[in-house]
Amino acid sequence: MTTSIKLKDMQFYAYHGVLARETKVGNNYVVNVCMNANLLRACETDNVDDTISYAIIYDLVKAEMEQPSKLLEHVAMRIYKSIKSKFPQITTLEIRLAKNNPPISGDVKSAEIIIRE
Repeated sequence: MTTSIKLKDMQFYAYHGVLARETKVGNNYVVNVCMNANLLRACETDNVDDTISYAIIYDLVKAEMEQPSKLLEHVAMRIYKSIKSKFPQITTLEIRLAKNNPPISGDVKSAEIIIRE
């Protein structure tokens, strides 16, 4: 049996980007995480120690978002590695990281990178 856990639309203000302005002014970012694992034991025991804590997942994402990077790809991969390292029982993992209103010449709501296993 596989169970999915999703953390949707986590909001962060961070300082990622190539342009000097992005690293000084910052921007709004949205992170979505979807993971699958066999959590049958948690379903039966009702014990938080038998599952993947979404509070810990949030803290891992937050810690990586607080470290500035030039590229969204770099931040997303750090998030991915951090989660997989803490919870090796995850069988599939998807990280979506979006920068709202990216500094490009055009009306674009967001730029998003997706890393998926």
